[in-house]
Amino acid sequence: MKTSESTIGIVGAGIGGLVAAIALRRAGHDVAVFEQAKQFARVGADINLTPNAVRALDGLGVGEAARITAARPSHRISRTYDTGEETSRLEMADSAEQRYGAPQLTIHRADLLAALADMFPAECVALGKRAQTIAADEKGVSLSFSDGTGARVGALLGADGIHSCVRTAMFGAESPRFTGIVAYRAVVPAERVAGVPNLGAFTKWWGPNPQSQIVTFPLNRGRDIFIFATTPQDTWHLESWTAPGSVDELREQYVAYHPEARALLDACDTVLKTALYERDPMPAWAAGRMALLGDAAHPMLPFMAQGAGMAIEDAVVLSRHLEGIAMADVPSALQAYQTARIERASQVQLGSRGNNWLREGGNADWVYGYDAWAVPLGAPAGATATA
Repeated sequence: MKTSESTIGIVGAGIGGLVAAIALRRAGHDVAVFEQAKQFARVGADINLTPNAVRALDGLGVGEAARITAARPSHRISRTYDTGEETSRLEMADSAEQRYGAPQLTIHRADLLAALADMFPAECVALGKRAQTIAADEKGVSLSFSDGTGARVGALLGADGIHSCVRTAMFGAESPRFTGIVAYRAVVPAERVAGVPNLGAFTKWWGPNPQSQIVTFPLNRGRDIFIFATTPQDTWHLESWTAPGSVDELREQYVAYHPEARALLDACDTVLKTALYERDPMPAWAAGRMALLGDAAHPMLPFMAQGAGMAIEDAVVLSRHLEGIAMADVPSALQAYQTARIERASQVQLGSRGNNWLREGGNADWVYGYDAWAVPLGAPAGATATA
């Protein structure tokens, strides 16, 4: 794959990286994506795309493909872990589409990535490219990869996750912090738990402390139910998409939960387990001809279900700042992108850490009503409600 100082390079072919690649190419730029994996594999978690994310995808023409395998949760429900009392219920599905211009979709990450990959030329994605050194100057950015190859681009975007090498090149080495929380992930056939109510809803069981919860939502057009449970635990530090956990341990952690929540755990045959890591909000995401987006800029805990949504918003707003921009003007455009996004993403990042959003009702508009295609360029995003 040939690149030049007229190319925008993106490190990372995850959700944020591919959305940025599609949007920037549509905006008229030559784009090259460098991905460290040697092939795309069906790994990762099932994700919740709230209306703000779906509307952004719809603007790229990706939303229709995502809807093929996704489910549309009927409500967003909060329940108390032991009594089962409902403390919040928001209508989603058609109501969300009427209010926000898009529904909520729940989908496997791999299905969304496949829909995105179909929108971007495969020959513009270089696999097996693990960046080792990144050096920027006034005219561009040079990369060297672990396979001995290199590339030269006019600007570089880091969409390479919480352990971002682009972030390190820009701001120095800094390790993410273990939160003391682990997460369990499982999928069960809906027919196996047919007697449990609200299977078509996104339901959050709020536990006895901010680190303990069970979240469930439908997948595969409602044929399956995804279970995501978190709990404090200091003995497991492995961050992994694929590490197996113990089903017995999963059930033991939530023995005090309501019978309807435990019924879902009882239906699990297997479970995956990962430690959760985070970073503090950054004062800057852009420097010269480089900038960050998604988890590279603002890795967050999953408690507001906005990790993918923030990456998608970043990518769309970034592409709008770079539309029609000559390479000589990229540094100022990246600074404007940072100004437009950093307040909102940092607020969601801190709100996710606090884990109190919509526990007892409240207005979701400041999150769900955000339109990445319409927010002002070069200005703060204007999140006004507290998390």
